[in-house]
Amino acid sequence: MKRFLIIFSILAFGITAFLLINSPSAEETADATTPEMETTNQPTYQKISPEDAKSILDSSEPYILLDVRSQEEYDQAHITTATLLPHDEIATRAETDLPDKSTPILVYCYSGGRSAIAAETLTSLGYSHVYDLGGILDWPYETETADL
Repeated sequence: MKRFLIIFSILAFGITAFLLINSPSAEETADATTPEMETTNQPTYQKISPEDAKSILDSSEPYILLDVRSQEEYDQAHITTATLLPHDEIATRAETDLPDKSTPILVYCYSGGRSAIAAETLTSLGYSHVYDLGGILDWPYETETADL
């Protein structure tokens, strides 16, 4: 038994020494890039104020204003030029309804919760210019109702 413990200790020491000698240094590890370590260029969305959103809407540059509430909420009041795309349908409809992933998209809902979810979903789908306007509650400018 004693002989076994001695042999085991020598083997364990040898394996440990081998691993320490052959392991990469901290600098080598920092320089190495593996798929797990690479940073992605995943787009992120930006929170903007109603004033900044109004500037975009008033400009001559192309944009999409996305209302991510329900049809009933949209019918009650929405920002002029808004397109309705409920937040829970974005993952399935965005590719068809929003084909240009580089066009700026301004997203809003009632109070800001669903717009954040929608903005996150859009960026995860590869849309590169997503702006979270928050809620229509904070919109100090004119709104309109749906023509029923």
